[in-house]
Amino acid sequence: MCRRSHVGAVGADPATPCGTAYPRRVSWDQDTADAPSAVPSPVRGGAQIAVAMAVMNIATYGYTILAARVLGPEQYGGVAAVMNLLLVVSVIALALQATAARRISADAAHVDQIERGILRVSWQAALAAGAVLLVLTPVIERVLRLESFWTALLVALTAIPLTVMGGQAGVLQGERRWAALGAVYVAAGVPRLALGVALLVWSPSEFSAVLAVSVGCVFPVVVGWWALRHEREPGAVADRHSGRAILTESLANSQTLLAFFALSNLDIVVARNVLTPHDSGLYAGGLILTKAMLFLPQFVVVVAFPAMAREGQRDSALVRSITAIGVLGTVGTVACWLLPEVALVFIGGQEFAEITGQLWLFALLGTVLAMVQLLVYAVLARQGRRSSLLIWAALLAMVAAGATAGSVTELVVRVIVVDAILLALLLGLTARLVRRDRTLARS
Repeated sequence: MCRRSHVGAVGADPATPCGTAYPRRVSWDQDTADAPSAVPSPVRGGAQIAVAMAVMNIATYGYTILAARVLGPEQYGGVAAVMNLLLVVSVIALALQATAARRISADAAHVDQIERGILRVSWQAALAAGAVLLVLTPVIERVLRLESFWTALLVALTAIPLTVMGGQAGVLQGERRWAALGAVYVAAGVPRLALGVALLVWSPSEFSAVLAVSVGCVFPVVVGWWALRHEREPGAVADRHSGRAILTESLANSQTLLAFFALSNLDIVVARNVLTPHDSGLYAGGLILTKAMLFLPQFVVVVAFPAMAREGQRDSALVRSITAIGVLGTVGTVACWLLPEVALVFIGGQEFAEITGQLWLFALLGTVLAMVQLLVYAVLARQGRRSSLLIWAALLAMVAAGATAGSVTELVVRVIVVDAILLALLLGLTARLVRRDRTLARS
């Protein structure tokens, strides 16, 4: 008798009663390396990804604190601007990851074709992105007000491994190979911290801080290559999974994710242009807490996304996920409100003491953005398109509202209001789609 977990059996073909197993490959994830009838536990998978992403985020967070402490508000402001730009650039990688995970989860019978297509398109996109950013290096240097041309050049070099990692991670996510995916995430954080300590001790500068990030991005690509190194047995081929189709979906996903990441990261660019260098550095320090609150529940999105891509599982997965993110965010925000001095330690110490009373606002901003991010991925899972217009509109509203802000507090409050309105609109739109799908299912 066939058994399935509520997130679906690995390699299960929804067209058959018990599913069709993925072609076997050597795997680090015992859930997918056992007999074809093995079913991955969502609890076990969630725990594996939670631990791996916790390690990645702690290492990344530790490096961010180190850079903030060593460089101080003014120099760290430049590093923070570069990091936010790289997060915007990473939408290409995240779009490829979402495309791979959705297609493999929804159509396991063609996993071999999807994997080969995703990896090929990932390298093509990586080289194209690197070339474009290379041409834009002088613009990046000027807009972000960086100390040197070479720091801006690192953005182009970093884009290549960053993009390739996205395609690799998407294949592993779609197959629910949580241990291997977890290893990729760990490799994305720990080497950065180790390199950052060495480089900042050797030369405490904006360039050294960004160089550690650039070199660190190579490590997860090597781990991803190792996890995916074995050849699959040739599988079925379908036109809907051609390279052109994968690229088209990835481009559509990119514009949605670009809107979200621009919304969640370009406020530092606004701060760099409307506030003094000192105040923009303080704002960048507060954003360390915002990013921590945004990334803290990210494992929820990673584990839930394959389920949100499957009919019959997406609604319950969305409800559970947004509840979990809401609880985690509320706890974190209240903690920052009650214990601001403790929170201050985690953003760089007394050099950022002027924003101690506003730290709970930055935590609240991160919580709102985390919930918006989940809803954005729910849109991608449904292959929706119109919702992205709301995100672009919110971005324009954020820039317009922030352009006249005169202080750190005023800017963060305005950004929160814009993001909260977007969250309410996306929740309303999602609820309407859920009701529509249920009505169609009954008819």
